[in-house]
Amino acid sequence: MSVNVTMPKLGMTMKEGKVSKWYKNEGDSVEKGENLFEVETEKITNKVESPETGILFQIVVPEGATVPVRTILAVIAQAGEQPERIEGIQAGETVEMKADSGKSQTSETEAGPAQKKRILSTPSARRVAKELGVDLASVPGTGPNGKIKEGDVLKFHEQGPPAPKITPLAAEIAKQEDLDISEITGTGENGKITKQDVERALAAAKVVPEEEPSQVKAIPFEGLRKVIADNMYASLQNTAQLTAFTEADVTEMVRFKDLVREEYKRDDSVKISYNDIIIMAATRALMRHPIMNSTLIGEEILLHDTVHLGIAVALSEGLIVPKLRNAEKKNLLQIAKEVRELAQKAREGTLCIEEVTDGTFTISNVSMLGVDGFTPVLNPPETGILGVGRVVEKPAVFEGEIAIRHLMTLSLTFDHRVVDGAPAMTFLKTLARYLEHPMLLLT
Repeated sequence: MSVNVTMPKLGMTMKEGKVSKWYKNEGDSVEKGENLFEVETEKITNKVESPETGILFQIVVPEGATVPVRTILAVIAQAGEQPERIEGIQAGETVEMKADSGKSQTSETEAGPAQKKRILSTPSARRVAKELGVDLASVPGTGPNGKIKEGDVLKFHEQGPPAPKITPLAAEIAKQEDLDISEITGTGENGKITKQDVERALAAAKVVPEEEPSQVKAIPFEGLRKVIADNMYASLQNTAQLTAFTEADVTEMVRFKDLVREEYKRDDSVKISYNDIIIMAATRALMRHPIMNSTLIGEEILLHDTVHLGIAVALSEGLIVPKLRNAEKKNLLQIAKEVRELAQKAREGTLCIEEVTDGTFTISNVSMLGVDGFTPVLNPPETGILGVGRVVEKPAVFEGEIAIRHLMTLSLTFDHRVVDGAPAMTFLKTLARYLEHPMLLLT
């Protein structure tokens, strides 16, 4: 019995997917569990396995098409089976093809043929010009009123275009200056080149030096870069985003990191970073302020009792956000280990769909770029995203005296539709306190 292969729903918020590649052609045998096609979503490119063993009887949706979830993509039939072929897209909305597939083509009949200038010529001249491939518009005519005769066409074909008319003085100047008179437009009688025409050409050559043409490199606006652009634009258009900033004195966090590193210096598998401590602190703060660990789905705000924390990872082709699942259950060493594993998989392109979907909060750390602070853009349907700047030594007031302290700027962007400013800023204050006194994370 034949089986319809449909666009899978890879994640809670997925509405459509792009068929980026078919691994089989129509008529090929397929095995259950074998890679059948590749889907590109707003989150990740994912390989989809065949749900059945049989023959790929029909590919309904071609490569490059974007269709809603549950749309029929293909039909797998058993050997010898001939099911009815599917015409058009079944279920879902209109297919969005590549940009160039929908271009309208205007025929010459619709636009109207270009009006050609009438050239006075004899029938025999037109016939010979057609046979020899001569453009009649370039042939000077010697007949009445400049009419082109057969002999004019033959002479033009044999000798080429006639030399430009030029005065003797202008010709001598052009010869001395090695000017190509064929590029000079004459302003004299019947288009004759004069001394003034040559002098103007010489002046123009001196004033306008020859320049090398600029080289422009075109980068296709597609793939992950296009997906990121679409998501960021949609995020800013469809949410009420507000960003709050605070500067935290993280001197104790710096000491805490150094202490842990010293304790595990002989264990190469343990390398604690500021980011790991921030992740742990953010997770604990989210459990104390659950409204920040929420998502807005349709007409409902979902408060999650577990933290699936997104960690932004920069790649050469764009940004991807793998999720540290159940982060609230992990200690600092577990966080450090798993975050590095996720980052490595992101760089190798081996993340699975569960590792990039269903996040509840995101952290974007740009400290390694030497940036103090920025306004991160929300990753819908999440309610908040934390921006982390670099740790900088600065003079600050500490216990009533001026001292050199380690300071860090934290920026929290939140969806004002879901949470008001006061609770969002209280969450940020709690997070900053954890970083200022990291021993509280152990309570």
